[in-house]
Amino acid sequence: MKIILIIGAGRSTLSLINYMLQIAESRDWMIVVADRDLRLVTEKVAGNPRARALKLDITDEISRVRAIAEADVVISMLPADMHVPVAVDCVALRKHLVTASYVSEGMQKLHERALEADVILMNEVGVDPGIDHISAKKVIDEIHQKGGKILLFESFTGGLPAPDSDDNPWHYKFSWNPRNVVLAGSGGAVKFIQEGQYKYIPYHMVFRRTEFIDIEGYGRFEGYANRDSLRYRAVYGLQDIPTIYRGTLRRPGFCRAWDIFVKLGMTDDTYEIEDVHTLTKRQFLNSFLAYHPTDSVELKLMHYMNIPQDQSDLLEKFAYLGLLKDEPLPLQSVTKPTPARILQAILEEKWQMQPGDRDMIVMWHKFGYELHGEKKMITSHMIFKGIDHRNTAMAHTVGIPVAIAARLILEGKFTSRGVRIPITKDIYIPMLDELKQYGVHFTEKEIPYQNY
Repeated sequence: MKIILIIGAGRSTLSLINYMLQIAESRDWMIVVADRDLRLVTEKVAGNPRARALKLDITDEISRVRAIAEADVVISMLPADMHVPVAVDCVALRKHLVTASYVSEGMQKLHERALEADVILMNEVGVDPGIDHISAKKVIDEIHQKGGKILLFESFTGGLPAPDSDDNPWHYKFSWNPRNVVLAGSGGAVKFIQEGQYKYIPYHMVFRRTEFIDIEGYGRFEGYANRDSLRYRAVYGLQDIPTIYRGTLRRPGFCRAWDIFVKLGMTDDTYEIEDVHTLTKRQFLNSFLAYHPTDSVELKLMHYMNIPQDQSDLLEKFAYLGLLKDEPLPLQSVTKPTPARILQAILEEKWQMQPGDRDMIVMWHKFGYELHGEKKMITSHMIFKGIDHRNTAMAHTVGIPVAIAARLILEGKFTSRGVRIPITKDIYIPMLDELKQYGVHFTEKEIPYQNY
């Protein structure tokens, strides 16, 4: 019997666990799901005889090592900064590991040791990173195989409400970690290259430097830049590419409004608000505006943020969140009252998916290339919708590729070892083929060439 250890039973694990349980009987597998919240695990495994719930505190080294030692492959669905201790144990115990997270510096340092231990530490096999890699690398490799030279690569992904659940003026709801949404872009200057020139966007300008993308049947989206597009030149074998740009998708209007939070300092996570329990939502917003003895919060906000009178939709977004009302701040779950954490609590009140709500993942690539002296361009997009607020598109597109990668490792289909991501043909072809069976497929279209 093979044992698959899944560590972490959060938002993105339901599809992963269900995939594993559907094939566990035919393959004689036991699925062990570990989390410090045993109730969460028990709910997800639902008494399946091929599953075992395990209460595990990942910081308890003895318990962690014991659980890993019993497994044939380990899947870590923990927060990104907690993967490395698990990976260290996996290398020491000669166990394969799969994660959906970016390869961190600490993970990369384990490459040589993983080679010596004859194990694969497979990372970046979620949706973004993950499905973006395998779908983009397929097209890039096809262009190279024809003798083409890549001149431009753009890639955007967004997790958004499905059109039938898009019912608020922000056109957004949380389908993944709210804290990551609030802190998006704050990790340092954005870097990319455009027509051979290096470009940099500081955090306070990220949400004002956007571009529009139209996808047939789904309308218009706007994209803002992710932190470091330059690292993907080496990842995709595009070291000499003149233009490469990666970003995140939202509906038009979101970024302009979110930019106000950034400019005001409401996404700052470095200090705590004084006397926070005495503040209403309106007073919380007002605390970031200049003092005036008579001007209203609305007037100060419009003046301070240069909001024209004809852009009342911006105020509508703030009003929807209750920031223009004297409502109490939702501080029940706020342990450290930084501006960012308080803002997150306010957003979680209004941006939670409700029963019956559906989300969708939108992914879009653009490839510009030259072949036999002629410039050509291809777009590729994928839309995937969730079933409901629990069976989300986000959970599906993170969990299913993770599960596929783990299965292929267990079946000996991946022969590479060390720290890996899914950018080689032996990995991305079987993953793309199986993802199609789950409704994750890309529509490719050749369009007239256009500069960035």
